[in-house]
Amino acid sequence: MRLRRNLTTWSFLAPALIGIVVFFGYPLLSAVYFSFTKFDLLTVPEWVGLANYRRMGEDPFLLQSVRNTLWMVVVFVPVRIVSAIGLSMLLTQLKRGAGFFRTIFYLPALAPPVAATIAFVYLLKPGTGPVNTFLARIGIEGPLWFNSPEWSKPSLVLLGLWGIGDLMIIFLAAVLGVPATLYEAAALDGANAWHRFRYVTLPTIQPVILFAAVTGVIYTLQYFDQAAVAGSIASGQAVTGGGISSSFGFPEGSTFTYPLWLYTVGFRYNALGYANAMAVALFAVALSVTVILLRRSKAFSGEEQ
Repeated sequence: MRLRRNLTTWSFLAPALIGIVVFFGYPLLSAVYFSFTKFDLLTVPEWVGLANYRRMGEDPFLLQSVRNTLWMVVVFVPVRIVSAIGLSMLLTQLKRGAGFFRTIFYLPALAPPVAATIAFVYLLKPGTGPVNTFLARIGIEGPLWFNSPEWSKPSLVLLGLWGIGDLMIIFLAAVLGVPATLYEAAALDGANAWHRFRYVTLPTIQPVILFAAVTGVIYTLQYFDQAAVAGSIASGQAVTGGGISSSFGFPEGSTFTYPLWLYTVGFRYNALGYANAMAVALFAVALSVTVILLRRSKAFSGEEQ
């Protein structure tokens, strides 16, 4: 009976385990191996040891992409979390039409990233875009948005905020799950709205904040689609047919993220050994940040560590 129960358990686990090994374990081990080689798909891989990793420390384009990616992590992730929490708190206070507004705020998250980016770039288009047209009518000179090195990354942050509906729904469920008795006890102690939020809501939803931080960091470290499409549309390469990769980082390298340089190295320069080294380094950084965040949060499992 026990053997049969174990076989039943493993039979249910087998598809997931096979998928992990085939689609994660094997590619990861292959990437680690090829990161120590000179590899271009045309010739037999040549073992070069740590040469690819030493090259990373001397690559000016990689350093630029790291700076841009770190900027996105430091700014985009906290802004997205704070905005999602604020929006969820606002929606919990609505007495009428709460379901309607929840749907309205969630719908943008359903848009495909590429389509959403194209629409957003045209909305913020200097001179003819609806946003700058409106600003001009009220006497404000609109910025160049995606065409300005100073405004391009903040524009990507705005683009990300436009689609926070998925995170808002998660925080909304967490906020609604806070026991009402905690708020009642705080009110009896004379706590105002801010104190109830600070000392009741935030500690209770801390595991969800951790989840949002971990997934946000991982997502931002892999930031590719929006930066690539925004650069292509803003630079005009999408219209002239110059190719999307030729506009990576537009304008002036300000949106040139780490994944964009990794793609360029691997698929434009065919330096797949170096690209694999970059991919392994990115995985190591993402894993390290995740472990640090999990260990620093005692509320992740609900128990003291």
